[in-house]
Amino acid sequence: MRTADLLADAFGRVREVVHEAVEGLVAEDLAARLDEGGNSVAWLVWHLARIQDDHVADAADREQVWTSQDWAGRFALPFPDAATGYGHTAKDVAAVRPDSAGLLLGYYDAVHEETLRFVRTLDDAELDRVVDTSWNPPVTLGVRLVSVISDDLQHAGQAAFVRGSLGRCRT
Repeated sequence: MRTADLLADAFGRVREVVHEAVEGLVAEDLAARLDEGGNSVAWLVWHLARIQDDHVADAADREQVWTSQDWAGRFALPFPDAATGYGHTAKDVAAVRPDSAGLLLGYYDAVHEETLRFVRTLDDAELDRVVDTSWNPPVTLGVRLVSVISDDLQHAGQAAFVRGSLGRCRT
């Protein structure tokens, strides 16, 4: 198996969890939180997509899907276009209220497709390229991509937990 295929498979597993957590939810359920300090399914999936979009676009030296395909305009959030959710407050989390699962999955899937387009071009030598010198040791492309996958899976799992908990709380 080529490294590019392994990365594509890992990002594909993230996609499966994201879709399981989001499909079939209405806007109210997407925005629901277990308590006022908790994260919603909508915020968790939006955030993981924003981080993936930000990090992969930077590594690929291209514009983020968020702005290049005007997802920022479609979501119409009260944040700067560069916002990814890092450092968001409970009030910020509450502001992420997509009107449908389709909008949220549309953005996520667009990011996923761009990610696959990028990782499928990679060879092993490219994974050693330094993409961030602000850390010690500097971050390579391989480490950055594994970090994104790890972060995505954690947030997708949290979204699945919130979805399941909301269902149990209502019965």
